[in-house]
Amino acid sequence: MTRALIVIDVQESFRARPEWAGINNPRITDQVNRLLRLARDAGDTVVWVLHSEPGSGDVFDPALGQVRLMAELEPDDGDLLIHKTSHNAFTTTNLQQELTLRGVSELTVCGIRTEQCVETTTRVGSDLGYTVTFVTDATATDAITRDGVTLSAEEITRRTEFVLADRFATIATVDELERRAAEEAR
Repeated sequence: MTRALIVIDVQESFRARPEWAGINNPRITDQVNRLLRLARDAGDTVVWVLHSEPGSGDVFDPALGQVRLMAELEPDDGDLLIHKTSHNAFTTTNLQQELTLRGVSELTVCGIRTEQCVETTTRVGSDLGYTVTFVTDATATDAITRDGVTLSAEEITRRTEFVLADRFATIATVDELERRAAEEAR
């Protein structure tokens, strides 16, 4: 198959941060596992991406043990596991080379921080020539306050969908992808 599921930063580091209390999708692993089953049934490549900041002394420092997949996820020995140190999954990794070796041309993207690492990976993937599907309900974020103005997680998600749609990605939900897979199986 020419598709890959890219799961970005669904890692214990985020649950170890106080901001997790305000996350808009605390059960993100349920949605990711549904996507994982779709990918495995289709024979797609599965890529797990973890963010790490070696030597930082915070929850993203691998030495402290939080840079690992959330416990509820269902990885397999045949999956790729990539560690990144930038906002997107391409710049500081060999992800593009791995996808090229597998003949991947389409990406399904999900993960944690909707507007940050997931959106940035989507944009870079599109710029590299991949056809990208951004699965909104399999992403998570929290509110952002800057200069006295707060955007809710819902506003951030809506903005992300708005700027990605028809430019960098197709926006989808897990339900839509499951229906599509069922129709293709007929």
